[in-house]
This record gives sequence, C-alpha cells and structure tokens, in this order.
Amino acid sequence: MTFLGLAPYLYYTDAAAALDWMSRVLGFREVARHVVDDDGTVREAEMAVGDARIHLCGLDPAAYERPAGQLVIVYVDDVDAHHARVTAAGFAAPAPVDKPYGARNYTFTDPFRQTWTFWQDLLT
Repeated sequence: MTFLGLAPYLYYTDAAAALDWMSRVLGFREVARHVVDDDGTVREAEMAVGDARIHLCGLDPAAYERPAGQLVIVYVDDVDAHHARVTAAGFAAPAPVDKPYGARNYTFTDPFRQTWTFWQDLLT
C-alpha cells in the first residue's frame, strides 16, 4: 500500500463566500462546486493549492453542529510574498517568523474561523 496524499475537508456555513475569499486573498484556484442547492447554496466544493486539493462542505447550520476546528498547513516557496498578498487584500495577518524547527511561517484565522499556517521550509 502507498499513501497518495492528504486533503483537508473544511466545514463552512457559507462555502461560496469561503471559496471566493480563498481565491481572492490566498490565491487558491477553485476546481469545482460539486453540489449546489437550488437556492445557490454550495454544499460540496474543491480548491486547488499547487498539486494539493482542499475540499469544502457548506453546512446547513440547522442540521449540523460545527465540527472541531483544525489547522491547515499550506507549503509555499516564498512565505513573505504570500503574506504580502494577504495583507494587500486588506486582511490583517501577523508577519512571518523564523521557527527553530527550520520553517518560516505565519498563522491566522480566516473570517470564517478556520486556522491557516503558510509555511516555507528553510531546511531544503
């Protein structure tokens, strides 16, 4: 058996707004809105982050409790350039810092309460 990858599956109360925000601010690419209700509510969607995928679930707040939060690490080749993109889009995020474990990164919580870390590996 070989592991082929890992994709986070994130829960949002407004997945359409999260897709738009991730495209505009983070620079991710929307792949598909797989399931959309008749009223336009996005229930299942997918984003591309380099060669990786992120899956989004649009929750019906009346039908589901919000699952426990999670941290998503996105590996980038220039964390400072990514941080500049995020702040240029008007989002306040702490500046990247060098960590003792060989990474330069920054972590923030998006407007939808998901926590993200953008990570540049300094060891390679």
